[in-house]
Amino acid sequence: MLLLPSAACPCGRTHPKGHVLAYADCCARFVEHFDTTPAPDAEHLMRSRYSAFVLEHAPYLLATWHASQRPAALDFEAGAKWLGLQVKNFQVTGANTAEVEFVARFRIAGRAVRLHERSRFVREDGRWFYVDGDQF
Repeated sequence: MLLLPSAACPCGRTHPKGHVLAYADCCARFVEHFDTTPAPDAEHLMRSRYSAFVLEHAPYLLATWHASQRPAALDFEAGAKWLGLQVKNFQVTGANTAEVEFVARFRIAGRAVRLHERSRFVREDGRWFYVDGDQF
C-alpha cells in the first residue's frame, strides 16, 4: 500500500491542537529512513511499526524486530483493513528497556478484530527493537 506523505499518519498521533499528524511528519521519517533516522523511544517505534503493518512494509518490520525473536519472513493478512491504534500506556522499565500497551483494531472479511498487547522493547546501539509481547 502506498501512502501520500500528506495523508494522515496511520498511527493516529495528534498535534497538540488536536489534528492528526501527516504521515510525513510522523512515522514516515522512521519507516522510510530506518538507516538514518531511528525511532527515539519505544512508543515511537511501536507507532511506526503499526504504520508499517498498515502499509505492509515488511523490510521495516523485520529490521525493527529484535534478532532473538525476528521471523524469517512476514505474511500479511489478505484484505485486512486497519481501523486504528490506541496507545494505553508507555513505560520505561530500565536504562535500555521499555513497554508499550496498545490496542490495534482491524477488520478481516467483515469480522472486527481487537489486538490488545503489552509489548516489550530493548535499545541496542542507540536503536529500539520490538522483542515480544503479551496479549490480553
